[in-house]
Amino acid sequence: MAEKRDYYEVLGVNKNATDEELKKAFRKLAKKYHPDANPDNKEEAERKFKEVNEAYEVLSDKQKRQMYDQFGFDGPQGFGGQGGGYYSYGSGFDGFGGFSDFGDFGDLGDIFSSFFGGSSSRSRSSNGVRKGADLKVNLDITFEEAYSGVEKEISINRNEKCKSCNGSGARRGTTADKCSVCKGTGKIRQVVTTPFGQMSTQKVCTHCGGSGKVIKEPCPDCRGKGILKKSVKLKVKIPEGIDEGQTIILRGEGEPGTNGGPNGDLYIVIHIKRHSIYTRKAEHVLCEVPITFTGATLGTELEIPMVDGTKEKYRIPEGTQTGTRFTIKNKGFKSVNANWRGDFIFTVIVQIPKKLTKEQRDIITELAKTMNEQPPIKRRGIFG
Repeated sequence: MAEKRDYYEVLGVNKNATDEELKKAFRKLAKKYHPDANPDNKEEAERKFKEVNEAYEVLSDKQKRQMYDQFGFDGPQGFGGQGGGYYSYGSGFDGFGGFSDFGDFGDLGDIFSSFFGGSSSRSRSSNGVRKGADLKVNLDITFEEAYSGVEKEISINRNEKCKSCNGSGARRGTTADKCSVCKGTGKIRQVVTTPFGQMSTQKVCTHCGGSGKVIKEPCPDCRGKGILKKSVKLKVKIPEGIDEGQTIILRGEGEPGTNGGPNGDLYIVIHIKRHSIYTRKAEHVLCEVPITFTGATLGTELEIPMVDGTKEKYRIPEGTQTGTRFTIKNKGFKSVNANWRGDFIFTVIVQIPKKLTKEQRDIITELAKTMNEQPPIKRRGIFG
């Protein structure tokens, strides 16, 4: 199987491209590689067309683009426990010579479909099968929870299929009628003049709102909408080692799909609360450890508190200066996508006593005499 090309390379844009630049590049390439525009090399054109559409599907979505920039094609493996990866791609090409994913370009999909000979009935319409909308929530966790992993329960408000009418919108025992204006298609065909000449386009039917159906007896519970807003509690497993701003996905926990379409997904963005002692740098845990003047001078054994509540004994050598860093291997954060850990790095801060008894002062004075204390003068080197 051929290796995937970088999405920015596929669209011919740089990584700082704006939404408008992405859309412009996509339109140009989608038109260039549409199979109907390349009858002599249809198989290669279809492959490139799908590649362009996949790249745009990811980069045009703010969350997917952020995760692609951070993790590449695979995403943070294992998040959400469903599907194993971050992305669920759709080709955007329906396999019959028509466009299926030009809904955000207004009439462009219809124009392309008509121009290239594709069937406009297969283009996106409001009465077709659609995936539900994705949802996004923010979740705050502690430093310790990010370190060890945790299971959390979250509450979200989302639409759910009405149980009384099973999502049809019609009163139980009745059915919706086919729209007499659009004949159930949800669209009305119109002829417009374009730079290519007169072309047939489609507009949403105003009589049925694009659903292709008219409900004469609406469901009293959902008032004909087929959905109800509800508060739902969900459990989410936070993997150990997760970092600030990373996203967990719960597949199928977003808004319900329409006309038998799948549910959307739930994006959970993680935010980690600031800790009073520890900080994080990549997979390493950093902190400062105070030691006494005598401990730094003579050497001492410390018990260093770890993030998980355990303690590690560490021998500080004599003559340790303030600001010296020590490392305890493999006691940092676990890498989310690999089986290794960072280190625990602590910096020693020597505490100088501010108040001394007369006896302590006399002892230190005598010590100073024996050491002939005078800060050493550094000699200037060749370069000053």
